[in-house]
Amino acid sequence: MTGPDQTSAQTSAAKSVPSGLDIALFTRPWVFIRGVPAMKFLPPEGPPEIAFAGRSNVGKSSLINALVGRKGLARTSNTPGRTQELNYFVPDGFSGKGDDLPPLALVDMPGYGYAQAPKEQVDEWTKLVFDYLKGRVTLKRVYVLIDARHGIKANDEEVLSLLDKAAVSYQIVLTKTDKIKAAGVPRLIEETLAKIRKRPAAFPAVLATSSEKAAGLEELRAAIIQCAEGK
Repeated sequence: MTGPDQTSAQTSAAKSVPSGLDIALFTRPWVFIRGVPAMKFLPPEGPPEIAFAGRSNVGKSSLINALVGRKGLARTSNTPGRTQELNYFVPDGFSGKGDDLPPLALVDMPGYGYAQAPKEQVDEWTKLVFDYLKGRVTLKRVYVLIDARHGIKANDEEVLSLLDKAAVSYQIVLTKTDKIKAAGVPRLIEETLAKIRKRPAAFPAVLATSSEKAAGLEELRAAIIQCAEGK
């Protein structure tokens, strides 16, 4: 995955706060590097990781694709629960060896709520996710996606409690805001903020997005960069 446009700033990514972290990173080609069905398959800890969680039909894959401008990067499906692993995406142009690490990794977590699989398999995914959350030093934040048409539901509350228990920073991202009236978005943001106000690991801001209309993507990209830089 080595590219000719590599710069010295980008090859210093092995540092605790890698250089090359700016909005322009999202204009590079991004690639899928691996699916992780168990902790032993995780890539070595290196660049900061930003994870995305949400119900299986919340538009998680569509949002990741929109963030990096690649329609087919994260798989989208009409069958909820298709993402069954931790799927890793990084900007292309880095070998992944030595100091030539990408400055950031995006992680698509298994969707919850509608998984079309036996309970035993769902339990395995749940364990994988919790082990990842509590044991991954390079995980900087989880963005929890909430469908703007439905708000925070009971299974979302369970995941937020899991994140609080694991002491992992998370931020709520509203998706599909184009499906509700524009006047209702500020009210929904305030209602969501009220619901998470007393949660210890919740970041005190809510982002509103629409993958279809490309709304809120710049704000989300900026938030990701700031988080990865430790700000």
